Amino acid sequence: MALDSRPLSKMLAAVAEGHIQLPDFQREWKWDDEHIISILATVTMDYPMGVVMTLATGGPGARFKTRPLQGVVPGDEVKPERLLLDGQQRMTALYQALKSGRPVDTVDQRDEPKDLWYYIHIETAIDPKADRESAIRSLPHNKIIKPLGRRPGLDLSTTGLEYEHGYFPLWYVFDSDKIEEWQWGYIRDDEDRRKPLWKQFRKVVLENVIGYSVPLINLEKDTPRDAVCTVFEKVNTKGVQLTVFELLTATFAGDEDYTARHGEFHLPEHWKATRDELTTAYPVLAGLQNTDFLQAVCLASTHHRQGAPISCKRRDMLDLELADYLTWAPRIADALHWVGEFLTDQCIFRSDDLPYRTQLPPLAAIRTVLGRETETPEAREKLARWYWCGVLGEQYGGTADSRFPRDVEQVTAWLRDGREPESIAEARFAQQRLFTMTSRNSAAYKGVFALLLQQGCIDWYYTDKPITGDQIADGTVDIHRIFPAAWCDKQGISTQRRDSIVNKTLLSGRAAKTLGNNAPSNGLTMLERETGIRSNWLDDALMSHLLYPEHLRADDFATFFERRSIELLTLIETVMRKSTVPPGEEPA
Repeated sequence: MALDSRPLSKMLAAVAEGHIQLPDFQREWKWDDEHIISILATVTMDYPMGVVMTLATGGPGARFKTRPLQGVVPGDEVKPERLLLDGQQRMTALYQALKSGRPVDTVDQRDEPKDLWYYIHIETAIDPKADRESAIRSLPHNKIIKPLGRRPGLDLSTTGLEYEHGYFPLWYVFDSDKIEEWQWGYIRDDEDRRKPLWKQFRKVVLENVIGYSVPLINLEKDTPRDAVCTVFEKVNTKGVQLTVFELLTATFAGDEDYTARHGEFHLPEHWKATRDELTTAYPVLAGLQNTDFLQAVCLASTHHRQGAPISCKRRDMLDLELADYLTWAPRIADALHWVGEFLTDQCIFRSDDLPYRTQLPPLAAIRTVLGRETETPEAREKLARWYWCGVLGEQYGGTADSRFPRDVEQVTAWLRDGREPESIAEARFAQQRLFTMTSRNSAAYKGVFALLLQQGCIDWYYTDKPITGDQIADGTVDIHRIFPAAWCDKQGISTQRRDSIVNKTLLSGRAAKTLGNNAPSNGLTMLERETGIRSNWLDDALMSHLLYPEHLRADDFATFFERRSIELLTLIETVMRKSTVPPGEEPA
């Protein structure tokens, strides 16, 4: 990295010729009129405008698709020599206003699109008491501002009118021939008054701009890609972090070898087609993000790369080459079809009911590594245990990318008769956690209801068969309280117990409506009367939800809560194949 400076005139010439361009991950330029006037005032007064940062092309950190700054149309064969990482807004505004010879494509204060020419009023600009921004004026494409109320108009639609009103066109500033021509035209009609004005204007405005130096940080071409991206984000004044997907989109599109053979690769199009196919087949995958997919690709790719550890951290994903992606993306897509089937087997049918989206990348990578080895009953059983330990042990909350590689490595080894993964050994479910699980914000909360579906729980209104995935998917069945909230409040039952998962189950809207806010004993009687179901049949349906009918029919909340807590804990212990942690024994 080198700190340097370069004349603004040469910087803008390099921009105009296409020798300085943008990496394609840069967002679009759109400064408003006020910002443009401000930067023009800064330059005309020779005030510092802030450091500009560029990166030399030709190295591993600059292999991005590029594009010229907005408004620049370089020759077809021009290739950039440097990429502009910081300074896009400033350099684009200055190029369009001072160099392009065309109106600036900007917006007004109401964000309405405008094509504006920028002038500077000579007499105001040389007045030491005047604000420089007040000297700079923007005019529409036709160079005419019509009078409005008390606001006077201004017509600069001809060169003669420019002379008459004393407004110098700023897009002439780097063209010495046009400056000289305009100078003589301006002075000619009133030489005695205008000649000293022009002399002073040249000194305090034009010479400032013509001699202006831009402070410049040049990054060498051997700067690593992840360092380039980090630097870009640090200097991005909007503070918006670029996603890995955005960065790889520009990287893959900049693969010249692939482009020469097949045409430019569009990562967003490839991802959209992959996602649409997956979510059509498996709605549970509807929440899958492009970064999840890239993480899975990176896990599979690094697993098969000799001498390198498995990883899917941001820097590792940024190091993905297009060839790696094209090799592993189809395999990950196939693996995700298998994942969709696996989740369906676990009775997870909707993306809203998926405990952890973050478990999808390692699960897909495990399937990719093992292939058909995951289809034996023993392997399926082991994977289910690992999955539920992750869900009920709540191991995939927050940033889990450091856990992904370990699980891929250890679970694949375990399925090939290796040691039990650390994620299973570390998984804990504290018994007290049952009482604090109150909403879908908890992965374990979602997991318990999936486990109830696995038990074949039956709706209390439609008792002919267990609740199905279709009923979950179309919203016919949802989560409802067993002892209604209004009844609990009247009985003085605590909010924590009332809203706990212990007091909730899966019921059809029809069943919940019939139960209403009544005591469970009355609600069950109403169900029997409305449906014609026998009491013993309804009792069987209740038991499929791990409920003791006698507790509901006696409106005995305390005994109900105690017994159902035990049943749910037993269910959790069964799928995790380990004991839950009693109160007072939770790890610190």
